[in-house]
Amino acid sequence: MLTAASPLDAAVKEGQLTQALGRLLAVAERYPTLKSNDNVKMLQEELSATENKVGFARQFYNDIVTKFNTAQQVFPTNLFASAFGFKPAELFEITEEKDRDVPTVDLSRH
Repeated sequence: MLTAASPLDAAVKEGQLTQALGRLLAVAERYPTLKSNDNVKMLQEELSATENKVGFARQFYNDIVTKFNTAQQVFPTNLFASAFGFKPAELFEITEEKDRDVPTVDLSRH
């Protein structure tokens, strides 16, 4: 199980997970009988659905953080934010350009 301590840490671990899944699917690509397996097809669909869920969760988190950070700069909430020591939160950003690319996997028969 991967756990993250910060949004930056989460981005790094998401990149590691993407690389591991890419390697797994590359192995499946090399074996025709594995490519035609219904379980592998279901895995591919589940990975696609999971990627969509992660993207939605990342966007939702960034929207909330943006609202939080903006509220700290607008009167009168900025008075409370500074009085209670609130600091701007970091956005969830992927720092490595290669981690932004979604791996292309084709498990169809040629």
